[in-house]
Amino acid sequence: MATNPAAAPSGHIKGRKIRSILLKSVVVLIVFWAIASASVYAAMRKPPEAFARFMTHVPGPVAFLALPFETMWTHARAGTLAVGDPAPDFSLIKLDKTSRLQLSSLNAKGPVVLVFGSYT
Repeated sequence: MATNPAAAPSGHIKGRKIRSILLKSVVVLIVFWAIASASVYAAMRKPPEAFARFMTHVPGPVAFLALPFETMWTHARAGTLAVGDPAPDFSLIKLDKTSRLQLSSLNAKGPVVLVFGSYT
């Protein structure tokens, strides 16, 4: 059983090509993942309406399974308030949709208590 000396280098070259293709594919996937992560993180730092518009174009399973979504969300929406800081000004539409209430106008009349909770 003699082996063909010319066959050995051919198999070696095929193995190198396959490894090269796999390595390039992995690098491309990592770069794509990094760009996707950075794009989602940048969108998370925008106002909720802008983030919602961005997420309508992202397939749900991709965002939640392939990206570190929860970690990015925690860092992007952490905020800079400390205990004792005044609440940032905001406005909300009344339930009957007749007008808007602004925290600064309510705060000018006296102390304001904000209660976040569920009564269900």
